[in-house]
This record gives sequence, C-alpha cells and structure tokens, in this order.
Amino acid sequence: MPDTPSTLDDFAFAHRLRVRWAELDPQRIVFNANYLMYFDVALSEYLRAIDFKGQQGFAGHGSNLVAAKAELDFRAPARHDDELLVTARVATLGRTSLRFRMGCFRDEALLVEGRLAYVNVTLGDHRPVPLPAPFVEKVLAFERIPPERTAPG
Repeated sequence: MPDTPSTLDDFAFAHRLRVRWAELDPQRIVFNANYLMYFDVALSEYLRAIDFKGQQGFAGHGSNLVAAKAELDFRAPARHDDELLVTARVATLGRTSLRFRMGCFRDEALLVEGRLAYVNVTLGDHRPVPLPAPFVEKVLAFERIPPERTAPG
C-alpha cells in the first residue's frame, strides 16, 4: 500500500501545528523544506506519546535514531495561519532501522506525505545496533496499522 495516499484514519498519532509567517516563501505558501521540520516535530511528539523520550527512550539504551532517507510528495500548499495536523506512524520495523509514514493534513485534506527512514546507532561511534525491545513493544501496542516487519521478532 505504499503508493496509496494516506488518510487521517491511517494514523494513531497526530500533532497540531499552526503555520507561522516566517515559514512562508515568496509565494506566500509554506516553504517546502519546512515540512521536514514539521515532521521532525511530529516524530519527537510521537516518541513522547509512546513514553520513549530522554533516559526512558533511546538514550537510556545507549543509542539514538539518525536520519537515513527522506521522501516527500507535495499535493497542495499550506498557507499562513493554517492549522495543520501532522501525523506519524511506524510503517516498517527492521532489526536496526525503521521507516515512518508521515502526513501533513489541513482538515481531511492531505497536503504533503512523507516517508522517513532512520537507523538506530550507538551514541559514541554511530554503529548500527538493534532497535531496543521496549521501543518495538511500545510501537506495536500503539499503532493502529501494524508495522511491516523486515526482521525476525
């Protein structure tokens, strides 16, 4: 289903944002790079929602997520003062990596869709390490659509 556009019902998590003037480009629409910032905020809030932040999160397991790939599909622009719902769900869980499916909605309309891949790495030398089991358990309990599993377990 990766080519099928997401709907709000696909997501157990959504975070509200309001478009600020400084986020617009000369066309008076949200500058395209700002959607990555919106998605980064949503990922941070997603981790908070599943209670996997700070020392209870990746840092407490001696690791952290680093971005490996980002793809965005632009469907319609957001404008100043629009209230947006930025959504996130774990679409795929691997052994050391995961992929998020993201959405930026105004009301029910999907404006931008994102697919973001992350690798879990050690804090010191950034070597890939397995995703912490408590993280995987929390994701599986939280998600409305079970993530695809690319590794045993």
